Amino acid sequence: MKRLLSVTAVLVAMTFPSAHAADKAAPHWGYEGETGPAAWGKEFPTCGLGKAQSPIDIKGPFEKATQSIKPDYKEGALKVVNNGHTIQVNVDPGSKLQIDKDSYELLQFHFHRPSEEKIDGKPSAMVAHIVHKNAAGKLAVVGVLFNEGKENATLKTIWAAAPKAEGPEVVVQGAKINPASLIPKSLNYYSFEGSLTTPPCSEGVTFYILKSPSTMAKAQIDAFPFKANARPVQPLNGRKIVAN
Repeated sequence: MKRLLSVTAVLVAMTFPSAHAADKAAPHWGYEGETGPAAWGKEFPTCGLGKAQSPIDIKGPFEKATQSIKPDYKEGALKVVNNGHTIQVNVDPGSKLQIDKDSYELLQFHFHRPSEEKIDGKPSAMVAHIVHKNAAGKLAVVGVLFNEGKENATLKTIWAAAPKAEGPEVVVQGAKINPASLIPKSLNYYSFEGSLTTPPCSEGVTFYILKSPSTMAKAQIDAFPFKANARPVQPLNGRKIVAN
């Protein structure tokens, strides 16, 4: 893990928040005020200087996508953490995402309110970012958008277990979850090269934002313990967006 700098390092901090909390010198960041997104670049230069930052406003024209994506997720223990910035579910080893011939391991998924990605200038109520890593350390994020509507059974289970305040990972005894339950039937997507949407904003992350949204009840949106944890959209800077 030590050889996979920046991108992997932040995933370790996100997946194992105790390691991050132990680092007393770690700069504080948030989503509003003096430590909000406009100030991230002061402590994390890539957030301010990067030319392939996420999220983005997804709008045409699009180039034709050529990659196929195929999730192969397994049921596992429900492990939830409130890391002070989002609700995150850590995943047992064994779940994979196949992108053409390349295999990515599922690490964790977490949520943003409202959705960080916009479609033609409009955000969804929330988004789940499902984070994967291949053997070379390359990250791939599948995004599932949520609109207000029917109650979501999977989120009901997660929300019931999620700590309301920042703290260590909670392993819910007797509870199981399969991340596949978050994935819509259609895997058509928009894809672009981007970055982590939180500091240090490391680039080299490929996003696959699924076109088919899921739903969640208004009460579920309101119950999410973060009223706003979405980074504003970033300039495209000539990047291409592909779609299928």
